[in-house]
Amino acid sequence: MSNARATHLTRRGILAAGGALGLGAVLAACGDDDAKSGGSGDGTTAAKSGPWSFKDDRGTTVKLDAVPANIVAFTGVAAALHDYGISVKGVFGPTRTTDGKPDVQAGDMDISKVTVLGNVWDQFNVEKYAALAPDVLITTMFDDAGTLWYVPEASKDKIAKLAPSVGISVYDRQLTEPLQRMWALAQSLGADMTAAKVTESKKKFEAAAARLRKAAKAKPDIKVMAGSASDALFYVSGTNLSIDLEYFKALGVNFVEPPEKAKAKGGGWFESLSWENVDKYAADIIMMDDRSSTIQPADITKATWKKLPAVKAGQVISRSPEPILSYDKCVPLLVSLAEALEKAQKVS
Repeated sequence: MSNARATHLTRRGILAAGGALGLGAVLAACGDDDAKSGGSGDGTTAAKSGPWSFKDDRGTTVKLDAVPANIVAFTGVAAALHDYGISVKGVFGPTRTTDGKPDVQAGDMDISKVTVLGNVWDQFNVEKYAALAPDVLITTMFDDAGTLWYVPEASKDKIAKLAPSVGISVYDRQLTEPLQRMWALAQSLGADMTAAKVTESKKKFEAAAARLRKAAKAKPDIKVMAGSASDALFYVSGTNLSIDLEYFKALGVNFVEPPEKAKAKGGGWFESLSWENVDKYAADIIMMDDRSSTIQPADITKATWKKLPAVKAGQVISRSPEPILSYDKCVPLLVSLAEALEKAQKVS
């Protein structure tokens, strides 16, 4: 991906180290130029035929005469549902990279078999959406105001009239909560949650969590920094709002935490640093945003980056600020960090 494209996207909206876009302050400042917890029984009616209902994380209960057949979802949500055997008709959000390959957020979906309504921020083809005759729209929420992720502000009212929506919160909670909610949603849509792949993935997740807890306990002095790169700025994420970092912190991982005042300009999610000041925080491991809208570590040419102790020591791993909410896809996130901690040398 070119630096030009990365700059264009990041200044418009990746909430770089946090996992969301600026949602307000960042978007308002930058503009753009492209067209609760709960287990499987919480607010759901699991049925393969007959009436369907689901209470989402806004407290809204969607009721339909039948289980939705024509589902449209944010790409990452569709990828999670795919892991549970639920197919969608249409997606919106990062689906294809510039070279036509599946975006990291598409998971194992065959993107040639879904209608892509929009691939970038603020892009959503309402006419194509209507043509799909959607039964329900499903996406995540990165705030407590019920803002539906990647549903454009300008067309949200038109979109809302075509089908009811379900929002799963990925804001200010630990990863396990939205994982449980996605599980409940998939179950309500008719997924077989007793399938071997599903139950084995959950067990692997629990084992990986135990491994990460053990690794963190064994290396309490290893400092981990969550970062994201654009051409102009480096972003250091705070842990207070991001579902993955909140969970990792609860398991004992020692994170760099920018002060609240520094994060305020990033909506509370992150601190922005110039590349000259990228060494502001001492870190032994750096986790870098893996989304296609960011510059990946191998493509960072800044001399100040290459001088960082963690970089020189090869202690840089990827991070998924918008995890695909299936246990299968979250296992590698835990394993990757656990392995990094197990191998890490104190370099800062």
